[in-house]
Amino acid sequence: MRYISTRGQAPALNFEDVLLAGLATDGGLYVPENLPRFTQEEIASWAGLPYHELAFRVMRPFVTGSIPDADFKKILEETYGVFSHNAVAPLRQLNGNEWVLELFHGPTLAFKDFALQLLGRLLDYVLEKRGERVVIVGATSGDTGSAAIEGCKHCENVDIFILHPHNRVSEVQRRQMTTIFGENIHNIAIEGNFDDCQEMVKASFADQGFLKGTRLVAVNSINWARIMAQIVYYFHAALQLGGPARSVAFSVPTGNFGDIFAGYLARNMGLPINQLIVATNRNDILHRFMSGNQYVKETLHATLSPSMDIMVSSNFERLLFDLHGRNGAAIAGLMDSFKQGGGFSVEQERWTEARKLFDSLAVDDAQTCETIAEVFEQTGEVLDPHTAIGVKAARECRRSLDIPMVILGTAHPVKFPDAVLKAGVGKALELPVHLSDLFERDERCTVLPNDLKAVQAFVSQHGNRGKPL
Repeated sequence: MRYISTRGQAPALNFEDVLLAGLATDGGLYVPENLPRFTQEEIASWAGLPYHELAFRVMRPFVTGSIPDADFKKILEETYGVFSHNAVAPLRQLNGNEWVLELFHGPTLAFKDFALQLLGRLLDYVLEKRGERVVIVGATSGDTGSAAIEGCKHCENVDIFILHPHNRVSEVQRRQMTTIFGENIHNIAIEGNFDDCQEMVKASFADQGFLKGTRLVAVNSINWARIMAQIVYYFHAALQLGGPARSVAFSVPTGNFGDIFAGYLARNMGLPINQLIVATNRNDILHRFMSGNQYVKETLHATLSPSMDIMVSSNFERLLFDLHGRNGAAIAGLMDSFKQGGGFSVEQERWTEARKLFDSLAVDDAQTCETIAEVFEQTGEVLDPHTAIGVKAARECRRSLDIPMVILGTAHPVKFPDAVLKAGVGKALELPVHLSDLFERDERCTVLPNDLKAVQAFVSQHGNRGKPL
């Protein structure tokens, strides 16, 4: 399997090199040169497989030539063996034909564990084989950071620096990052918003001179391995609901477009998906594109669903690449236009093509709380605010009541007690046993200004397990 850049000017790479590269040298994102496609019979034969075995079948084509089957199977069994539910990603029914896919049974109680528990193990495997050491610099709007630290904390050849927006993540999210200590773990609170953090990561990839020869690796969803891992649970959900003999629809809470792009890929790999709903909060750039062909940057607002407080959706470039017939020069032009002018539209026929599959809705904080309260009253289930946005969007945008609707349950509600409290749900939420003492643990975090040079200087000074790079 070879991977190419969405901007067309970087060399094609194999899986190992893509894993370590993250962002392409031309500023683009890597995608498979050719997507594997499965027959309906092949997909049907996977019904009833344990999650790690299904993951092997779905992801195997992406790593062919880089990781032997036996090694990959072992990595996947270890990855999903740490989840607290035997089904790994169980479905919970809300009503007759509406389901929540619970993606929060991993160590950090969020869907990011599916990819980042795998990514840490893949990095360990590849780096040990190559005898290399790397630095991870990642940005988080809340959940990626803790999942990345949890997934990579035992990696012998990795130093990890996670940037989060100061005072803009929930207390549980922050503590899940700042209470894990290690010589190779560094938490940085940036006096800015998530987009500022994300821009620093991209700028650091573009010019890695501050690392003095050490390689930079991405844990954000610009890293192809993250997207690859998320494809699996679309197949998993569909197989539970009669797929591939019947179509399934998905509503996906998303800010960076990575999670829903994985659903788009699952469909292109042969899974019958009838509809994908982009569920966003007040930071609605994706909704404005899907509903009106306007991809325009606006002011970023803090909301009750902080993991989606994102105005520049990195993975959207991967969809644009397909919509433009995989024309790298066209995407480079669009991205330059966005950087210079803060927005763009695409040709009508390309936008119309996207609308054949995608619908969208922007949900504000008041509607989010109303949905949490409504679902609790109807079912006794407590939703986190991101999942509630997914439910609201599903109910507003659904095309067919006959087709099962799956809402991606992206996080455990205990991570967002403020939203649950504001919704008036009078149910006490308790942290799982492994996190029960979270609020008593010591924290370690460095607050830095919204300044790229200050961040890069910190990384250079504290890399290599505390020894300057």
